[in-house]
Amino acid sequence: MTSAITPEGAVDLIEKEFNFTVDKFPLRGPDGCKAPNWYGLFTSDGDPVGSTSVGKDYVPHRTEDVIALVKASATAFDSDMDCRCHFNAGHYVELAPTKEYRKSIYGEKDNIWPRINIRAGYDGRAFIARCGWYRDACSNMAELRSVQSASVKIRHCADLPNKMESLILTFGKLKDSWDDVGATIAALEAQQVSFSKFIADVYETGKKDTDRKKANFQDLADIIFNRVLKEREITGRPEIKQGQWDGQVSAWEAFNAVQGYAQHGRSRKFTDDPYQKALLASDDYYVKRMEKLMLAQGILAA
Repeated sequence: MTSAITPEGAVDLIEKEFNFTVDKFPLRGPDGCKAPNWYGLFTSDGDPVGSTSVGKDYVPHRTEDVIALVKASATAFDSDMDCRCHFNAGHYVELAPTKEYRKSIYGEKDNIWPRINIRAGYDGRAFIARCGWYRDACSNMAELRSVQSASVKIRHCADLPNKMESLILTFGKLKDSWDDVGATIAALEAQQVSFSKFIADVYETGKKDTDRKKANFQDLADIIFNRVLKEREITGRPEIKQGQWDGQVSAWEAFNAVQGYAQHGRSRKFTDDPYQKALLASDDYYVKRMEKLMLAQGILAA
């Protein structure tokens, strides 16, 4: 669901979307034999949460903790926001500040807008909040893990809602990181790469591949290159002719073509929800590999 909120309206929205609890119950073996110190997590609707057990000292976070994170983010940006929510072995929330934070990357039609992505999982790890972006030219919602200032970890503790001042300062750092994200993307736009080599590196293809693998790769490369062509037209960039995918494009264009295919082009059997697709693309093997390669090749600054 997407909804506009004020900091004060965050409570009602999150409570409506996450209107259940996650509780810990002891696990049992055959004939009701109690498994020592093994517990499972279940929603109040009876659905299992996650695929592993937890220990006796594990304390599941609450909806109130997620509310505190969202309120702190909205307050730090001093802005009404659009908000999207998703639950999958944890709470996922995307927050979109107002349009005053827009950054132009190329001309008037290639713009990015900040997105704060909060991940509160039940995996025993700290909560993670990242400052990513939405690109209007292709509807991509993405983030760069290599921009260190754009990611913060928040340790779950019992009195998290009472630490609002500290949380607001933490999310204020994410607000400040938006300039770092914009500068990194501007550098990607200024860097030219060979599209054919870039794609071959990302998808790990080479001379020793079988004919079938080469054919499959060529089909995929054509699909991704067509994304580049379409987005160049939308953003008013110079024309590249169909079939000339061995030419030069900006690293920013190449990044969006690969990430956009992962988000919009790949078939997803279990969901058509745009936010879930964006989350899946963020964890896509090739999207993460692409960023690592861009770092290794000096396209992205470490």
